[in-house]
Amino acid sequence: MQVTSENTFKKLIVIGDRVLIRPAKPDEKTQSGLYLPPGVQEKEKVQQGYVIKTGPGYAIPVTVDNEPWKTEEDQVKYVPLQAKEGDLAIFLLSGVTEVMYAGEKYFIAPQSAILMLEREEDL
Repeated sequence: MQVTSENTFKKLIVIGDRVLIRPAKPDEKTQSGLYLPPGVQEKEKVQQGYVIKTGPGYAIPVTVDNEPWKTEEDQVKYVPLQAKEGDLAIFLLSGVTEVMYAGEKYFIAPQSAILMLEREEDL
């Protein structure tokens, strides 16, 4: 199957509390004026980027019930992540993994590595 702009991320499944982030360009500024100058990015090991996909969240331990009428979906519950697709994330580079996908660089970050999120919608 050919990777196109419409289906680039449909095949990707992000696991657990992880977030797929596309790094922002060093001089890229948000509508509200938030940006990290290159000096801060280099010295503090902090990066910014846009959330592309998120995992389901933190799995909640469940009690073992052997009831045959329960489906497998009924047995797994998750605490959802705060990060949502489209958010600008400020995160620590020390906690992330850099990956290449479809010729572009991305980061896979656990939610604990994210310091702050900027969401364009009103709170």
